[in-house]
Amino acid sequence: MPSANINNEVAAEATRRRTFAIISHPDAGKTTLTEKFLLYGGALTEAGAVKAKSGGRKATSDWMELEQQRGISITSTALQFNYRNHVINLLDTPGHRDFSEDTYRVLAAVDAAVMLLDTAKGIEAQTLKLFEVCRARNLPIFTFLNKYDRPGRDPLELLDEIESKIDLRPTPITWPVGIPGDFKGVIDRQSGGFVRFTRNSRGAHAAPEELVNPTQAATEEGANWEAALEGCALLDEVGANYDEKSFLAGESSPLFVGSALTNFGVRMLLDAIVDLSPEPSPRVDDQGTPRPLGSSFSGFVFKIQANMNPAHRDHVAFVRVCSGRFERGMTVTHGPTGRTFSTKYAASVFGSDRDTIDVAYPGDVIVLVNASDLRIGDSLYQQEQVRFPAIPTFAPELFARARVRDSSKHKQFRKGMTQLEQEGVIQVLLDPDGDPTPTLAAVGQMQFEVFSHRLRNEYGAEIEIEGIQTKVARRTDSETAAKLRGQGGVRVYTKTDGTFLALFDSAFWLQRIEGEHPDWTLEAIMTDEAPKS
Repeated sequence: MPSANINNEVAAEATRRRTFAIISHPDAGKTTLTEKFLLYGGALTEAGAVKAKSGGRKATSDWMELEQQRGISITSTALQFNYRNHVINLLDTPGHRDFSEDTYRVLAAVDAAVMLLDTAKGIEAQTLKLFEVCRARNLPIFTFLNKYDRPGRDPLELLDEIESKIDLRPTPITWPVGIPGDFKGVIDRQSGGFVRFTRNSRGAHAAPEELVNPTQAATEEGANWEAALEGCALLDEVGANYDEKSFLAGESSPLFVGSALTNFGVRMLLDAIVDLSPEPSPRVDDQGTPRPLGSSFSGFVFKIQANMNPAHRDHVAFVRVCSGRFERGMTVTHGPTGRTFSTKYAASVFGSDRDTIDVAYPGDVIVLVNASDLRIGDSLYQQEQVRFPAIPTFAPELFARARVRDSSKHKQFRKGMTQLEQEGVIQVLLDPDGDPTPTLAAVGQMQFEVFSHRLRNEYGAEIEIEGIQTKVARRTDSETAAKLRGQGGVRVYTKTDGTFLALFDSAFWLQRIEGEHPDWTLEAIMTDEAPKS
Protein backbone atom coordinates (compact mmCIF):
# COMPACT_ATOMS: atom_id res chain seq x y z
CA MET A 1 0.00 0.00 0.00
CA PRO A 2 1.23 3.57 -0.62
CA SER A 3 2.82 5.29 2.36
CA ALA A 4 1.16 8.19 4.16
CA ASN A 5 3.69 10.58 2.60
CA ILE A 6 2.85 9.36 -0.90
CA ASN A 7 -0.88 9.65 -0.13
CA ASN A 8 -0.42 13.24 1.00
CA GLU A 9 1.67 14.03 -2.06
CA VAL A 10 -0.92 12.53 -4.41
CA ALA A 11 -3.76 14.41 -2.70
CA ALA A 12 -1.87 17.71 -2.87
CA GLU A 13 -0.95 17.27 -6.53
CA ALA A 14 -4.48 16.18 -7.50
CA THR A 15 -5.92 19.42 -6.10
CA ARG A 16 -3.65 21.31 -8.53
CA ARG A 17 -4.93 19.44 -11.60
CA ARG A 18 -7.64 20.66 -13.96
CA THR A 19 -8.38 18.32 -16.84
CA PHE A 20 -10.87 19.44 -19.47
CA ALA A 21 -11.75 19.30 -23.16
CA ILE A 22 -13.01 21.84 -25.68
CA ILE A 23 -15.84 20.87 -28.01
CA SER A 24 -17.10 23.02 -30.85
CA HIS A 25 -18.16 23.30 -34.47
CA PRO A 26 -15.16 23.33 -36.86
CA ASP A 27 -15.40 27.09 -37.52
CA ALA A 28 -16.24 28.25 -34.00
CA GLY A 29 -12.62 29.09 -33.11
CA LYS A 30 -11.48 26.07 -31.08
CA THR A 31 -7.89 26.09 -32.30
CA THR A 32 -7.67 29.83 -31.66
CA LEU A 33 -9.06 29.48 -28.13
CA THR A 34 -6.64 26.62 -27.45
CA GLU A 35 -3.70 28.78 -28.50
CA LYS A 36 -4.91 31.67 -26.36
CA PHE A 37 -5.13 29.40 -23.31
CA LEU A 38 -1.52 28.46 -23.99
CA LEU A 39 -0.63 32.13 -24.39
CA TYR A 40 -2.09 33.01 -20.99
CA GLY A 41 -0.45 29.94 -19.49
CA GLY A 42 2.96 31.03 -20.75
CA ALA A 43 3.38 28.14 -23.18
CA LEU A 44 3.36 30.61 -26.09
CA THR A 45 5.52 33.68 -26.42
CA GLU A 46 2.92 35.02 -28.82
CA ALA A 47 -0.15 33.51 -30.40
CA GLY A 48 0.85 30.87 -32.94
CA ALA A 49 4.39 30.41 -31.64
CA VAL A 50 4.80 27.47 -29.28
CA LYS A 51 7.89 27.57 -27.12
CA ALA A 52 10.10 24.87 -28.57
CA LYS A 53 13.63 23.70 -28.00
CA SER A 54 14.61 25.04 -31.40
CA GLY A 55 12.94 28.37 -30.70
CA GLY A 56 10.87 28.05 -33.86
CA ARG A 57 7.16 28.21 -34.48
CA LYS A 58 5.32 24.91 -34.22
CA ALA A 59 1.72 23.81 -34.58
CA THR A 60 -0.02 22.91 -31.35
CA SER A 61 -3.21 20.88 -31.49
CA ASP A 62 -3.87 20.37 -35.21
CA TRP A 63 -0.70 18.39 -35.96
CA MET A 64 -1.94 15.93 -38.59
CA GLU A 65 -1.33 16.84 -42.24
CA LEU A 66 -4.97 16.37 -43.23
CA GLU A 67 -6.05 18.65 -40.37
CA GLN A 68 -3.80 21.40 -41.66
CA GLN A 69 -5.13 20.90 -45.20
CA ARG A 70 -8.81 20.97 -44.15
CA GLY A 71 -8.43 23.56 -41.38
CA ILE A 72 -10.34 21.36 -38.92
CA SER A 73 -9.48 19.03 -36.06
CA ILE A 74 -9.98 15.38 -36.97
CA THR A 75 -8.07 13.75 -34.14
CA SER A 76 -7.76 14.41 -30.45
CA THR A 77 -4.56 15.41 -28.68
CA ALA A 78 -3.39 16.58 -25.26
CA LEU A 79 -1.67 19.74 -24.11
CA GLN A 80 -0.31 20.37 -20.61
CA PHE A 81 0.69 23.77 -19.22
CA ASN A 82 0.84 25.63 -15.92
CA TYR A 83 -1.39 28.50 -14.86
CA ARG A 84 -1.77 30.09 -11.43
CA ASN A 85 0.19 27.29 -9.75
CA HIS A 86 -2.15 24.71 -11.30
CA VAL A 87 -1.39 22.04 -13.87
CA ILE A 88 -3.81 22.35 -16.77
CA ASN A 89 -4.44 19.28 -18.92
CA LEU A 90 -6.27 20.43 -22.04
CA LEU A 91 -7.55 17.66 -24.30
CA ASP A 92 -8.37 18.87 -27.78
CA THR A 93 -11.19 17.08 -29.57
CA PRO A 94 -12.17 16.57 -33.21
CA GLY A 95 -14.28 19.45 -34.48
CA HIS A 96 -16.79 17.52 -36.55
CA ARG A 97 -19.77 15.31 -35.75
CA ASP A 98 -18.31 12.53 -37.91
CA PHE A 99 -15.72 12.08 -35.17
CA SER A 100 -18.13 12.26 -32.24
CA GLU A 101 -17.01 8.76 -31.23
CA ASP A 102 -13.46 10.06 -30.70
CA THR A 103 -14.89 13.01 -28.78
CA TYR A 104 -16.76 10.59 -26.53
CA ARG A 105 -13.53 8.73 -25.75
CA VAL A 106 -11.84 12.00 -24.80
CA LEU A 107 -14.77 13.01 -22.62
CA ALA A 108 -14.31 9.77 -20.68
CA ALA A 109 -10.88 11.07 -19.63
CA VAL A 110 -11.74 14.62 -18.51
CA ASP A 111 -13.40 16.21 -15.48
CA ALA A 112 -15.07 19.12 -17.33
CA ALA A 113 -15.59 20.57 -20.80
CA VAL A 114 -15.81 23.94 -22.54
CA MET A 115 -18.57 24.25 -25.13
CA LEU A 116 -17.45 26.87 -27.65
CA LEU A 117 -20.15 28.55 -29.75
CA ASP A 118 -19.94 31.03 -32.59
CA THR A 119 -22.13 33.99 -31.54
CA ALA A 120 -23.42 34.34 -35.11
CA LYS A 121 -24.39 30.66 -35.47
CA GLY A 122 -25.14 29.19 -32.04
CA ILE A 123 -25.62 25.43 -31.87
CA GLU A 124 -25.31 24.12 -35.41
CA ALA A 125 -27.04 20.99 -36.63
CA GLN A 126 -23.76 19.45 -37.80
CA THR A 127 -22.33 19.44 -34.29
CA LEU A 128 -25.44 19.09 -32.16
CA LYS A 129 -24.48 15.46 -31.64
CA LEU A 130 -21.15 16.49 -30.11
CA PHE A 131 -22.91 18.63 -27.52
CA GLU A 132 -25.49 15.93 -26.84
CA VAL A 133 -22.66 13.48 -26.15
CA CYS A 134 -21.06 15.90 -23.71
CA ARG A 135 -24.34 16.66 -22.01
CA ALA A 136 -25.28 12.99 -21.76
CA ARG A 137 -22.17 12.26 -19.69
CA ASN A 138 -23.37 14.80 -17.09
CA LEU A 139 -19.99 16.51 -17.28
CA PRO A 140 -19.65 20.01 -15.82
CA ILE A 141 -19.72 22.28 -18.89
CA PHE A 142 -18.55 25.86 -19.36
CA THR A 143 -19.98 27.82 -22.30
CA PHE A 144 -18.04 30.47 -24.22
CA LEU A 145 -19.87 32.66 -26.73
CA ASN A 146 -17.05 33.41 -29.14
CA LYS A 147 -16.57 36.02 -31.89
CA TYR A 148 -18.63 38.64 -30.10
CA ASP A 149 -16.47 41.29 -31.78
CA ARG A 150 -18.25 40.38 -35.04
CA PRO A 151 -21.90 40.75 -36.03
CA GLY A 152 -24.01 38.00 -34.52
CA ARG A 153 -27.17 36.99 -32.71
CA ASP A 154 -28.73 38.39 -29.57
CA PRO A 155 -27.15 36.67 -26.53
CA LEU A 156 -30.52 36.09 -24.84
CA GLU A 157 -31.65 34.23 -27.95
CA LEU A 158 -28.53 32.04 -27.75
CA LEU A 159 -29.25 31.24 -24.10
CA ASP A 160 -32.74 30.04 -25.02
CA GLU A 161 -31.32 27.91 -27.81
CA ILE A 162 -28.78 26.20 -25.54
CA GLU A 163 -31.46 25.33 -23.00
CA SER A 164 -34.01 24.12 -25.53
CA LYS A 165 -31.66 22.06 -27.72
CA ILE A 166 -29.46 20.28 -25.18
CA ASP A 167 -31.36 20.76 -21.92
CA LEU A 168 -28.50 22.73 -20.34
CA ARG A 169 -29.34 25.87 -18.35
CA PRO A 170 -26.86 28.70 -19.07
CA THR A 171 -25.89 30.88 -16.09
CA PRO A 172 -23.86 33.82 -17.40
CA ILE A 173 -20.86 34.87 -15.30
CA THR A 174 -20.06 37.70 -17.70
CA TRP A 175 -22.51 39.67 -19.81
CA PRO A 176 -21.65 41.77 -22.87
CA VAL A 177 -21.68 45.54 -22.99
CA GLY A 178 -22.40 46.47 -26.59
CA ILE A 179 -23.94 44.46 -29.39
CA PRO A 180 -22.19 41.75 -31.43
CA GLY A 181 -19.77 43.55 -33.72
CA ASP A 182 -19.53 46.57 -31.41
CA PHE A 183 -18.14 44.89 -28.31
CA LYS A 184 -17.09 47.20 -25.47
CA GLY A 185 -16.39 44.67 -22.74
CA VAL A 186 -18.33 42.70 -20.14
CA ILE A 187 -20.08 43.10 -16.84
CA ASP A 188 -18.72 40.73 -14.24
CA ARG A 189 -22.05 39.65 -12.74
CA GLN A 190 -20.42 38.49 -9.52
CA SER A 191 -18.69 41.82 -8.76
CA GLY A 192 -20.93 44.16 -10.75
CA GLY A 193 -17.89 45.83 -12.31
CA PHE A 194 -17.20 46.61 -15.93
CA VAL A 195 -14.20 45.00 -17.63
CA ARG A 196 -13.24 47.00 -20.72
CA PHE A 197 -11.12 45.26 -23.31
CA THR A 198 -8.53 46.90 -25.51
CA ARG A 199 -7.50 45.47 -28.84
CA ASN A 200 -3.89 44.59 -29.57
CA SER A 201 -2.21 43.26 -32.71
CA ARG A 202 -4.72 40.51 -33.56
CA GLY A 203 -4.49 39.04 -30.08
CA ALA A 204 -0.80 38.12 -30.33
CA HIS A 205 -0.35 39.09 -26.69
CA ALA A 206 -2.54 39.04 -23.57
CA ALA A 207 -5.26 41.66 -23.89
CA PRO A 208 -5.09 44.66 -21.54
CA GLU A 209 -8.09 44.72 -19.21
CA GLU A 210 -9.34 47.96 -17.69
CA LEU A 211 -11.51 47.62 -14.58
CA VAL A 212 -14.10 50.39 -14.54
CA ASN A 213 -16.49 51.14 -11.69
CA PRO A 214 -20.23 51.15 -12.52
CA THR A 215 -20.61 54.96 -12.16
CA GLN A 216 -17.83 55.63 -14.65
CA ALA A 217 -19.14 52.92 -16.96
CA ALA A 218 -22.61 54.49 -16.97
CA THR A 219 -21.12 57.83 -17.99
CA GLU A 220 -18.77 56.53 -20.64
CA GLU A 221 -20.82 53.73 -22.18
CA GLY A 222 -24.27 55.31 -21.97
CA ALA A 223 -26.99 53.32 -23.75
CA ASN A 224 -24.79 50.25 -24.11
CA TRP A 225 -24.33 50.14 -20.33
CA GLU A 226 -28.03 50.58 -19.67
CA ALA A 227 -28.91 47.78 -22.10
CA ALA A 228 -26.38 45.48 -20.43
CA LEU A 229 -27.83 46.25 -16.99
CA GLU A 230 -31.30 45.46 -18.27
CA GLY A 231 -30.02 42.12 -19.56
CA CYS A 232 -28.46 41.35 -16.17
CA ALA A 233 -31.68 42.26 -14.39
CA LEU A 234 -33.61 39.88 -16.62
CA LEU A 235 -31.12 37.11 -15.87
CA ASP A 236 -31.55 37.75 -12.14
CA GLU A 237 -35.31 37.66 -12.52
CA VAL A 238 -35.30 34.22 -14.19
CA GLY A 239 -32.72 32.85 -11.75
CA ALA A 240 -29.93 32.39 -14.33
CA ASN A 241 -27.25 32.65 -11.67
CA TYR A 242 -24.25 30.40 -11.07
CA ASP A 243 -25.09 27.41 -8.92
CA GLU A 244 -22.24 25.09 -7.96
CA LYS A 245 -24.40 22.03 -7.32
CA SER A 246 -26.21 22.08 -10.66
CA PHE A 247 -22.99 22.95 -12.51
CA LEU A 248 -21.10 19.98 -11.07
CA ALA A 249 -24.10 17.77 -11.87
CA GLY A 250 -23.93 18.86 -15.53
CA GLU A 251 -27.31 20.58 -15.38
CA SER A 252 -26.29 24.25 -15.65
CA SER A 253 -23.40 25.94 -17.44
CA PRO A 254 -21.43 29.04 -16.39
CA LEU A 255 -21.37 31.18 -19.52
CA PHE A 256 -18.77 33.69 -20.70
CA VAL A 257 -18.76 36.12 -23.60
CA GLY A 258 -15.75 37.19 -25.59
CA SER A 259 -13.51 36.84 -28.62
CA ALA A 260 -10.70 34.32 -28.71
CA LEU A 261 -9.08 36.02 -31.70
CA THR A 262 -8.63 39.31 -29.82
CA ASN A 263 -8.34 37.66 -26.37
CA PHE A 264 -11.53 39.29 -25.06
CA GLY A 265 -12.72 37.19 -22.10
CA VAL A 266 -10.14 34.40 -22.44
CA ARG A 267 -8.44 35.08 -19.11
CA MET A 268 -11.77 35.19 -17.28
CA LEU A 269 -12.74 31.83 -18.74
CA LEU A 270 -9.38 30.29 -17.83
CA ASP A 271 -9.64 31.68 -14.31
CA ALA A 272 -13.08 30.12 -13.99
CA ILE A 273 -11.73 26.74 -15.11
CA VAL A 274 -9.20 26.94 -12.26
CA ASP A 275 -11.67 28.27 -9.69
CA LEU A 276 -14.84 26.35 -10.57
CA SER A 277 -13.86 23.21 -12.47
CA PRO A 278 -13.69 20.09 -10.30
CA GLU A 279 -10.33 18.62 -9.42
CA PRO A 280 -9.78 14.90 -10.10
CA SER A 281 -11.98 12.70 -7.92
CA PRO A 282 -12.02 8.94 -7.27
CA ARG A 283 -12.88 7.05 -10.46
CA VAL A 284 -15.62 4.45 -10.29
CA ASP A 285 -14.63 0.96 -11.43
CA ASP A 286 -16.83 -1.40 -13.43
CA GLN A 287 -18.45 -2.61 -10.20
CA GLY A 288 -19.48 0.92 -9.22
CA THR A 289 -16.81 1.25 -6.50
CA PRO A 290 -14.72 4.47 -6.41
CA ARG A 291 -10.96 3.86 -6.40
CA PRO A 292 -9.38 6.30 -3.89
CA LEU A 293 -6.93 8.80 -5.36
CA GLY A 294 -4.35 7.73 -2.80
CA SER A 295 -4.42 4.05 -3.73
CA SER A 296 -1.68 2.57 -5.91
CA PHE A 297 -1.31 3.71 -9.52
CA SER A 298 -4.13 3.06 -11.94
CA GLY A 299 -5.23 4.50 -15.26
CA PHE A 300 -7.06 3.66 -18.45
CA VAL A 301 -6.33 4.02 -22.16
CA PHE A 302 -8.68 6.44 -23.88
CA LYS A 303 -6.83 6.94 -27.16
CA ILE A 304 -4.47 5.06 -29.46
CA GLN A 305 -2.47 6.90 -32.12
CA ALA A 306 -0.14 5.51 -34.77
CA ASN A 307 2.46 7.49 -36.69
CA MET A 308 2.49 10.68 -34.63
CA ASN A 309 6.18 10.44 -35.47
CA PRO A 310 6.13 9.07 -39.06
CA ALA A 311 9.91 8.67 -39.09
CA HIS A 312 9.66 5.99 -36.40
CA ARG A 313 6.24 4.49 -37.24
CA ASP A 314 5.40 4.70 -33.56
CA HIS A 315 2.31 3.41 -31.79
CA VAL A 316 1.34 5.33 -28.67
CA ALA A 317 -1.38 5.01 -26.05
CA PHE A 318 -2.86 7.97 -24.19
CA VAL A 319 -3.55 7.07 -20.55
CA ARG A 320 -5.56 9.07 -18.02
CA VAL A 321 -4.02 8.68 -14.56
CA CYS A 322 -6.83 7.84 -12.12
CA SER A 323 -5.05 7.13 -8.84
CA GLY A 324 -1.65 7.03 -7.22
CA ARG A 325 1.70 8.35 -8.34
CA PHE A 326 2.96 7.28 -11.74
CA GLU A 327 6.73 6.88 -12.08
CA ARG A 328 8.41 6.25 -15.41
CA GLY A 329 9.90 2.79 -15.54
CA MET A 330 7.43 1.26 -13.09
CA THR A 331 5.99 -2.11 -14.02
CA VAL A 332 2.21 -2.18 -14.18
CA THR A 333 -0.36 -4.86 -14.89
CA HIS A 334 -2.36 -4.84 -18.11
CA GLY A 335 -5.93 -5.45 -16.94
CA PRO A 336 -7.35 -7.45 -19.87
CA THR A 337 -4.45 -9.94 -20.05
CA GLY A 338 -3.00 -9.84 -16.53
CA ARG A 339 0.46 -9.46 -18.05
CA THR A 340 3.10 -7.04 -16.84
CA PHE A 341 3.76 -3.91 -18.89
CA SER A 342 6.88 -1.76 -18.74
CA THR A 343 6.52 2.03 -18.71
CA LYS A 344 10.12 2.81 -19.60
CA TYR A 345 9.03 4.85 -22.61
CA ALA A 346 6.59 7.28 -21.01
CA ALA A 347 6.11 10.86 -22.13
CA SER A 348 3.99 13.95 -21.77
CA VAL A 349 2.64 15.42 -24.99
CA PHE A 350 2.20 18.87 -26.41
CA GLY A 351 0.37 18.37 -29.68
CA SER A 352 2.67 16.14 -31.73
CA ASP A 353 5.71 16.98 -29.59
CA ARG A 354 6.51 14.92 -26.56
CA ASP A 355 9.01 14.93 -23.72
CA THR A 356 10.02 12.21 -21.31
CA ILE A 357 7.92 12.33 -18.15
CA ASP A 358 9.19 11.01 -14.83
CA VAL A 359 6.13 11.40 -12.59
CA ALA A 360 2.41 12.03 -13.04
CA TYR A 361 -0.63 12.30 -10.78
CA PRO A 362 -4.41 11.84 -11.00
CA GLY A 363 -5.81 14.00 -13.78
CA ASP A 364 -2.63 13.91 -15.85
CA VAL A 365 -2.38 12.32 -19.28
CA ILE A 366 0.67 10.21 -20.04
CA VAL A 367 1.67 8.73 -23.36
CA LEU A 368 3.14 5.24 -23.49
CA VAL A 369 5.29 4.74 -26.58
CA ASN A 370 5.54 1.45 -28.50
CA ALA A 371 2.37 0.26 -26.76
CA SER A 372 1.08 -2.00 -29.52
CA ASP A 373 -0.52 -4.41 -27.02
CA LEU A 374 -2.80 -1.75 -25.53
CA ARG A 375 -6.33 -1.06 -26.72
CA ILE A 376 -8.86 1.71 -26.08
CA GLY A 377 -10.55 1.16 -22.72
CA ASP A 378 -7.78 -1.05 -21.26
CA SER A 379 -7.02 -0.60 -17.56
CA LEU A 380 -3.49 -0.46 -16.14
CA TYR A 381 -2.72 -0.78 -12.45
CA GLN A 382 -0.24 -1.59 -9.72
CA GLN A 383 -1.03 -3.77 -6.72
CA GLU A 384 -4.82 -3.61 -6.24
CA GLN A 385 -6.58 -4.94 -9.33
CA VAL A 386 -9.04 -2.59 -11.02
CA ARG A 387 -11.06 -2.56 -14.20
CA PHE A 388 -12.66 0.67 -15.30
CA PRO A 389 -15.91 0.74 -17.29
CA ALA A 390 -15.54 0.03 -20.99
CA ILE A 391 -15.71 2.97 -23.38
CA PRO A 392 -18.70 2.24 -25.65
CA THR A 393 -18.56 2.45 -29.42
CA PHE A 394 -21.20 4.28 -31.40
CA ALA A 395 -23.65 2.54 -33.68
CA PRO A 396 -22.17 2.87 -37.18
CA GLU A 397 -24.37 4.65 -39.69
CA LEU A 398 -22.37 4.21 -42.90
CA PHE A 399 -20.86 1.06 -44.41
CA ALA A 400 -18.49 0.47 -47.31
CA ARG A 401 -16.24 -2.18 -48.82
CA ALA A 402 -12.53 -1.40 -49.08
CA ARG A 403 -10.19 -2.84 -51.73
CA VAL A 404 -6.51 -2.10 -52.26
CA ARG A 405 -5.82 -0.97 -55.84
CA ASP A 406 -2.36 -2.52 -56.08
CA SER A 407 -2.40 -6.13 -54.92
CA SER A 408 1.34 -5.91 -54.13
CA LYS A 409 0.40 -3.45 -51.38
CA HIS A 410 -1.94 -5.91 -49.68
CA LYS A 411 0.39 -6.37 -46.68
CA GLN A 412 0.61 -2.60 -46.11
CA PHE A 413 -3.16 -2.33 -46.50
CA ARG A 414 -3.78 -4.99 -43.83
CA LYS A 415 -1.25 -3.47 -41.42
CA GLY A 416 -2.67 0.02 -41.85
CA MET A 417 -6.25 -1.17 -41.51
CA THR A 418 -5.40 -3.02 -38.29
CA GLN A 419 -3.64 -0.02 -36.73
CA LEU A 420 -6.28 2.50 -37.77
CA GLU A 421 -9.01 0.30 -36.36
CA GLN A 422 -7.13 0.10 -33.06
CA GLU A 423 -7.10 3.90 -33.03
CA GLY A 424 -10.85 3.96 -33.55
CA VAL A 425 -10.60 5.74 -36.90
CA ILE A 426 -12.87 3.11 -38.41
CA GLN A 427 -14.64 -0.12 -37.47
CA VAL A 428 -13.73 -3.20 -39.50
CA LEU A 429 -16.28 -5.96 -40.19
CA LEU A 430 -15.44 -9.38 -41.61
CA ASP A 431 -17.66 -11.87 -43.43
CA PRO A 432 -17.72 -15.10 -41.38
CA ASP A 433 -18.74 -16.99 -44.55
CA GLY A 434 -15.37 -16.35 -46.12
CA ASP A 435 -15.50 -13.20 -48.31
CA PRO A 436 -12.04 -11.70 -47.68
CA THR A 437 -13.04 -8.15 -48.63
CA PRO A 438 -13.33 -6.15 -45.39
CA THR A 439 -16.36 -3.98 -44.73
CA LEU A 440 -15.76 -0.62 -43.08
CA ALA A 441 -18.24 0.89 -40.64
CA ALA A 442 -18.30 4.56 -39.65
CA VAL A 443 -20.37 7.18 -37.90
CA GLY A 444 -19.73 9.77 -40.62
CA GLN A 445 -18.45 10.04 -44.19
CA MET A 446 -15.29 11.91 -43.24
CA GLN A 447 -14.03 8.85 -41.36
CA PHE A 448 -13.77 7.04 -44.71
CA GLU A 449 -11.85 9.99 -46.14
CA VAL A 450 -9.41 10.03 -43.23
CA PHE A 451 -8.98 6.26 -43.45
CA SER A 452 -8.21 6.45 -47.18
CA HIS A 453 -5.87 9.45 -46.80
CA ARG A 454 -3.86 7.88 -44.00
CA LEU A 455 -3.56 4.50 -45.73
CA ARG A 456 -2.16 6.25 -48.79
CA ASN A 457 0.17 8.67 -47.00
CA GLU A 458 1.30 6.64 -43.99
CA TYR A 459 1.26 3.09 -45.37
CA GLY A 460 1.57 3.55 -49.12
CA ALA A 461 -1.66 1.68 -49.87
CA GLU A 462 -4.11 3.29 -52.30
CA ILE A 463 -7.65 1.97 -51.82
CA GLU A 464 -11.08 2.08 -53.42
CA ILE A 465 -14.15 2.48 -51.21
CA GLU A 466 -17.57 1.31 -52.36
CA GLY A 467 -20.61 2.24 -50.28
CA ILE A 468 -23.11 -0.37 -49.03
CA GLN A 469 -26.79 0.52 -48.64
CA THR A 470 -27.45 -0.44 -45.03
CA LYS A 471 -29.83 1.49 -42.82
CA VAL A 472 -29.43 0.05 -39.35
CA ALA A 473 -27.03 -2.19 -37.38
CA ARG A 474 -27.62 -4.38 -34.35
CA ARG A 475 -25.31 -6.40 -32.11
CA THR A 476 -26.22 -10.08 -31.94
CA ASP A 477 -24.82 -13.42 -30.74
CA SER A 478 -23.62 -16.56 -32.52
CA GLU A 479 -26.96 -18.37 -32.13
CA THR A 480 -29.04 -15.54 -33.57
CA ALA A 481 -26.40 -14.85 -36.22
CA ALA A 482 -26.79 -18.39 -37.56
CA LYS A 483 -30.57 -17.92 -37.84
CA LEU A 484 -30.28 -14.49 -39.45
CA ARG A 485 -28.22 -15.89 -42.33
CA GLY A 486 -31.36 -17.48 -43.70
CA GLN A 487 -33.33 -14.23 -43.68
CA GLY A 488 -33.70 -11.67 -46.44
CA GLY A 489 -32.65 -8.03 -46.07
CA VAL A 490 -29.93 -8.72 -43.54
CA ARG A 491 -26.21 -9.54 -43.61
CA VAL A 492 -24.17 -10.82 -40.68
CA TYR A 493 -20.58 -9.82 -39.99
CA THR A 494 -18.09 -10.15 -37.16
CA LYS A 495 -15.94 -7.39 -35.73
CA THR A 496 -12.29 -8.13 -35.10
CA ASP A 497 -13.04 -8.57 -31.38
CA GLY A 498 -15.45 -11.41 -32.20
CA THR A 499 -18.68 -9.40 -31.80
CA PHE A 500 -21.44 -10.35 -34.26
CA LEU A 501 -23.10 -7.48 -36.11
CA ALA A 502 -26.29 -7.71 -38.17
CA LEU A 503 -26.75 -5.11 -40.93
CA PHE A 504 -30.33 -4.56 -42.09
CA ASP A 505 -31.25 -3.07 -45.47
CA SER A 506 -34.06 -1.09 -43.85
CA ALA A 507 -35.66 -0.40 -40.50
CA PHE A 508 -38.67 -2.31 -41.84
CA TRP A 509 -36.71 -5.57 -42.05
CA LEU A 510 -35.44 -5.08 -38.51
CA GLN A 511 -38.94 -4.42 -37.17
CA ARG A 512 -40.32 -7.44 -39.02
CA ILE A 513 -37.72 -9.84 -37.62
CA GLU A 514 -38.06 -8.38 -34.12
CA GLY A 515 -41.81 -8.87 -34.33
CA GLU A 516 -41.60 -12.46 -35.60
CA HIS A 517 -38.73 -13.52 -33.34
CA PRO A 518 -38.82 -11.50 -30.10
CA ASP A 519 -36.47 -14.00 -28.42
CA TRP A 520 -33.61 -13.35 -30.87
CA THR A 521 -30.72 -11.17 -29.67
CA LEU A 522 -30.74 -7.83 -31.50
CA GLU A 523 -29.21 -5.10 -29.33
CA ALA A 524 -28.77 -1.46 -30.19
CA ILE A 525 -25.02 -0.79 -30.12
CA MET A 526 -25.35 2.72 -28.77
CA THR A 527 -27.92 5.44 -29.30
CA ASP A 528 -27.04 8.89 -30.62
CA GLU A 529 -27.46 10.08 -27.06
CA ALA A 530 -24.51 8.48 -25.30
CA PRO A 531 -25.45 6.60 -22.13
CA LYS A 532 -25.31 8.61 -18.97
CA SER A 533 -22.41 7.91 -16.67
